[in-house]
Amino acid sequence: MKKSKEEKNSELEQEILKEEIVNEAENETTEGPEVQEDPVEEVSQEEILSEKVKELEAANAELKDQMLRRQAELDNFRKRLIRDKEDAIQFANENLMRDLLTFLDNMERAIAACKQGGDVKSLIEGLEMTQSQLMSTLDKNWGLKAIDSVGQEFDPSLHEACMMAIDENLEKETVLEEFQKGYTLHGRVIRPSKVKIGKPE
Repeated sequence: MKKSKEEKNSELEQEILKEEIVNEAENETTEGPEVQEDPVEEVSQEEILSEKVKELEAANAELKDQMLRRQAELDNFRKRLIRDKEDAIQFANENLMRDLLTFLDNMERAIAACKQGGDVKSLIEGLEMTQSQLMSTLDKNWGLKAIDSVGQEFDPSLHEACMMAIDENLEKETVLEEFQKGYTLHGRVIRPSKVKIGKPE
C-alpha cells in the first residue's frame, strides 16, 4: 500500500528533526561549557614546582660551598707562594755563603799563625793562595770576575778615574795605576775599578 504524500512529508520532517537534535547534541558536546581545572591537578603542579625550587636551592647551596672551598684553596696557594718567595729571597745566597766559609776558615788559621809568631813569608803565601782560591771559586760558581785595568785603554763603563797624569809617550788614555779593583758579575759591572789614567799631550 502506497504511502500518502502527507505521510511521506511527516516522515521526512521527523528525520530532519532527528538530525537537528543529533547535531545540537554534538555541538553541545564539543562546544560545551569550559571544564574547570581539577583541584587535584592544581595541587600536584604546585608540589612539582615546590620540588623544583627545593632542587634549585640545594644546587645553589652546593655551588656556594664549592665556591667557598675554591676561594680558600686560592688563599692558601697565595700564602704558600708568598712564603716560598720570602724563603727564596732569604736563602738565595746560601750556596755562596757555604763557599765563603772555606775562606773564612783559612783566614782564621792565618790569623792564629800570626799570633803564634809564624813566618811572615809563609803567611803571605798562605794569604795569596786563599785569595787565588776565592777568586777561582767566585768566578767558576758565581760568575764574578776581576776587571783587568792596568795598561788597558781607559773605558768609563769599567773604570772610574780618580787621578790623571799627562804622558807624552801615550797615544790614547790609558790606565796607569789601580787603587781599587773592579768586578763584573756575569758580564755586568757591579763595581768599576778606581784608577789613575794617563793622557797623551
